[in-house]
Amino acid sequence: MINREGVREAFRKYVAAYDAEDPKIRLKIDHTYRVAALCERIAKSLEIRNTDLAWLCGMLHDIGRFEQIRRYHTFVDAISVDHAEFGADLLFREGLLERFSPDLSETERRILETSIRNHSAYRLQPGLGEAEIMYCNILRDADKIDIFRVNCDTPLEEIYNVTTEELRTSAVSPAVKECFLQHTAVLRKLKQTAADYVVGHLCLTFELVYPVSREIAKAQGYVDKLLDFPTENPETRECFAYMKEHMW
Repeated sequence: MINREGVREAFRKYVAAYDAEDPKIRLKIDHTYRVAALCERIAKSLEIRNTDLAWLCGMLHDIGRFEQIRRYHTFVDAISVDHAEFGADLLFREGLLERFSPDLSETERRILETSIRNHSAYRLQPGLGEAEIMYCNILRDADKIDIFRVNCDTPLEEIYNVTTEELRTSAVSPAVKECFLQHTAVLRKLKQTAADYVVGHLCLTFELVYPVSREIAKAQGYVDKLLDFPTENPETRECFAYMKEHMW
């Protein structure tokens, strides 16, 4: 059994070193608790025994984000650091895990590290075992579900580091449109405009692995809110109208 209260207390102490008044820090604190709860919910739907480990994956998956903000002042991995790899290195190579859960078995440590390193990857690394794949997919689903919420509750200008004018006037690139038509995730390198980033997040819906994950995402209503994207670009407006009709 994982000492959940001990993990929560260690997390509270860890994030206390960062400015909780910074909207980006507050966002990631709230996101962490939500993703952990979603991991547990998805794990229970699969009737797996170690729901504690799924919960812990959620609690630690974005630990690298806080130091990313301190050092680079951005969440954009492309211009700073891969936050998933960075967080896993902090935990498993620099010893940070010992503050949170020092008594994990070797199997649990391997699953936890693999899940964190893979949680934001376009595709899972090859050669993983069945249990590793399952926990990776639980975390990836939970993270995506709450990203929809974040994109509705947080100004998109802050998330994407763009101006309101860029958001309202930008077009959707042909390659990004094609990703929607093919029901696949959008590679980072394909995103050229502000609107592309919104579509890229919407396309995460197609990557949800477990039926309960799609049920949660649909019931929350955040995907539908994102589809009501306000734009002054006629082509973008037409694109979002099409996506709204064909999303579910």
